[in-house]
Amino acid sequence: MRAIKVKMLTVVLMLIVIGTYAGEVNPVSGKTQLGIYEHLDSYLSDDLVFTDELGREVNLKKIIDRPTVLVLVYYECPGLCSPLLNALAETVEKTDIDVGKDYQILTVSFNPAETPVLARKKKRTYAKLVKHGDTDNYWRFFTGDSANIQRLLDEVGFQVKKEGKEYIHPTSLIVLSPEAKITRYLYGSTYFLPFDLKMAVVEAAEGRSGPTINKVLNYCFSYDPKGKKYVFNVTKISGTIILLVAAIFLLNLIVRNRKRVNKTHLEK
Repeated sequence: MRAIKVKMLTVVLMLIVIGTYAGEVNPVSGKTQLGIYEHLDSYLSDDLVFTDELGREVNLKKIIDRPTVLVLVYYECPGLCSPLLNALAETVEKTDIDVGKDYQILTVSFNPAETPVLARKKKRTYAKLVKHGDTDNYWRFFTGDSANIQRLLDEVGFQVKKEGKEYIHPTSLIVLSPEAKITRYLYGSTYFLPFDLKMAVVEAAEGRSGPTINKVLNYCFSYDPKGKKYVFNVTKISGTIILLVAAIFLLNLIVRNRKRVNKTHLEK
């Protein structure tokens, strides 16, 4: 009877795991869903070509010769992209490292319909917010075709979804080493700590990478497409708590059962 209870509890535990983590992969296509999937220590391809704000075609790999902050947005975004860029500009202004001398910023639109004209307008806006550093040459804004955009998104693990004329998307700064290796993801949309940015740049210069502590926040919060903001994921957190409680209960049940069996053997 006890063995049957253990088996039933194991089945329930498996169902909880499936329910808790469902949605990470599309069961039909097998493709990852909206979100960020860290590809630490991966390198950008040698042939990713985008167009800068001046209309020049640029191979991204060839211009990454120093620590690089990659920002994926779209310029006509009505939601998170402008606050993200505002937060980045504010953080850049507060740090004691300089754009150009210590690192560079590459902002890339993931909307293939956007043009260098839009990129140029965005650059003018944010260059005015940063008083130190060489933003003219080292904070660059790019657009690209759908093929190169999708390849870049796949390589850095940044998955978006188009709905009508708008995109549902996560927010993050992706930090690359001078060899174009992914070394850090900095999560946020309206605020970044200057210290975090500086440390990410220093680590990237040395080629060091590591998981982001704030990844736990990304797990606890999910994007609400209607409200266009991140909300606390009650279902996922509740499922995780239930999973942990069930695992503890199952472990306790197994231990007690073993003790009882051992005691019975000793008595015999």
